[in-house]
Amino acid sequence: MNRKYRKTIIAGNWKMNRLPSEIKGYAEELKAIIPRAKWCEVALCVPFVMLYAGQKALKDTRFAIGAQDVSAYDSGAYTGEVSAAQLADAGCKYVIIGHSERRQYHGDTDFMVREKLRKVLEQKLIPIVCVGESLEQRELGVTIEHITYQVRTVLSGLAGEKVRKIVFAYEPIWAIGTGRTATPEDAGAVCGAIRAVIRGLYGARVARAVTIQYGGSMNAGNAADLLAQPDIDGGLIGGASLKPEEFARIILASNVEE
Repeated sequence: MNRKYRKTIIAGNWKMNRLPSEIKGYAEELKAIIPRAKWCEVALCVPFVMLYAGQKALKDTRFAIGAQDVSAYDSGAYTGEVSAAQLADAGCKYVIIGHSERRQYHGDTDFMVREKLRKVLEQKLIPIVCVGESLEQRELGVTIEHITYQVRTVLSGLAGEKVRKIVFAYEPIWAIGTGRTATPEDAGAVCGAIRAVIRGLYGARVARAVTIQYGGSMNAGNAADLLAQPDIDGGLIGGASLKPEEFARIILASNVEE
């Protein structure tokens, strides 16, 4: 982490878990453990049906609410879609874009992610853009090439000032939900490569301002070592964010002296 130049952000991704009626109790438990996480920003990214309940439960805290996806369209006959404007009106601050499960199960491409990113930025929401490689790509030794392509594609045509507002999440697909985790050094190297791509496109000042999370099975046991890497500025937390006590331990792990 490097708080001198960029924010530390810990975001929970509940995926399709829990119920709207459970958010209040979860929030009360989390607030009891960590009433004020002043050293980092914390977000809970929940299913669409939980946004209002989450916003209410997290009121008067430093914790923000986020969504797990967004439409590439502003409005219209797109049944089942939710627009960036609707998310902003519902009180969202963060939006996950391009998660590997959206890519795998719903066909999101890098070009679709690029369009969704623009809609999120237009509404002044904070996008968490996910990039990552499969196990096959990792074993072929093309991790950096693949992620460089993803980053360059989603950023194409964007001005530097907008890029500074983007959060990237490196999520090695082979580590999501499997309990497998990249070593801190490997994860840090890939996050450093993401920053290097941004530096090559926009210069050092923009690159050092961008928060880059690690999103491959970060948990209370490995968070401190991962966050000690200079280019890892937070985490996109899946299963571990469903339990307030474990999520709190990850948040606390980011409270370290640099």
